[in-house]
Amino acid sequence: MSPLSITPDQSGKVRDLYDLGDRMIIVTTDRISAFDVILPNRIPGKGIVLNALTMFWMKELRDLVPNHILSDDPTDFPAPFAEANRELRHRSVLVRKAEIFPFECVVRGYLTGSGWKDYRREGAVSGVPLPGGLVLSQKLAEPIFTPTTKSNEGHDRPVSFEEMRTSLGQEASVLRDLALALYRRASKIAAKRGILIADTKFEFGRIDGVITLIDEVLTPDSSRFWKADRYRPGEPQESYDKQYVREYLLSLHYQGDGEPPTLPDDVVSRTAVLYREILEILTGDTSALDIVEQSSS
Repeated sequence: MSPLSITPDQSGKVRDLYDLGDRMIIVTTDRISAFDVILPNRIPGKGIVLNALTMFWMKELRDLVPNHILSDDPTDFPAPFAEANRELRHRSVLVRKAEIFPFECVVRGYLTGSGWKDYRREGAVSGVPLPGGLVLSQKLAEPIFTPTTKSNEGHDRPVSFEEMRTSLGQEASVLRDLALALYRRASKIAAKRGILIADTKFEFGRIDGVITLIDEVLTPDSSRFWKADRYRPGEPQESYDKQYVREYLLSLHYQGDGEPPTLPDDVVSRTAVLYREILEILTGDTSALDIVEQSSS
């Protein structure tokens, strides 16, 4: 969606960006991507869920690192965006523009996804050696930092911490330590609500020379959320995140090459339910759920 038919200055896989000079408006759409490809479908209410969760986590984590958000109330936005209050409410933020670090700061607390594939092949993940004999979904002794390159188009590429440090110098260590601290704090909060955070990714930038948390934070697009009471090492886990869509695509032998398939209605509906449920579990915000329902009707 574009408010008032204004063309975004930049469109990512899920977000539309509007450049205001030293500030920016980020609109989170209902688009969904998998394997770094935008799928043909929209997931009803998804953008609202992502926006609400990001706001929740930014507030919970702001004592660890500053963030770039100025307001999530469209009436605070400049014209003509303020006049698009109805279209933008609950799915947009006004932020300070940052000089973005060209890496995604991935933290893994459990062995799954591409990390599991790397471990089986190499006994390590992004250059981090792990003990032998680990199984799928196993909790790691300590969370590990496994960065990737950041790409708005195409595939992100895993890199070692040493590669990241060659590019960024000492700031690489600061980003690593921040990402691990954020993951540990969020994991404690989620655990109280019966959720395990298997892995997640953070993005950072500089604002006035200060390292700042930006973009989405701990959403089902950027994280794997598992049910703690059904956690079983050695098995795939029940999750509240995009993994459900990935599994459907894998059943079609699609991993990002060629034209992406259209998701059937039942996969779209189930994905929407999973996103709404994790919002309720983590935030307890039933009013936000009502908003999602209204946007889906």
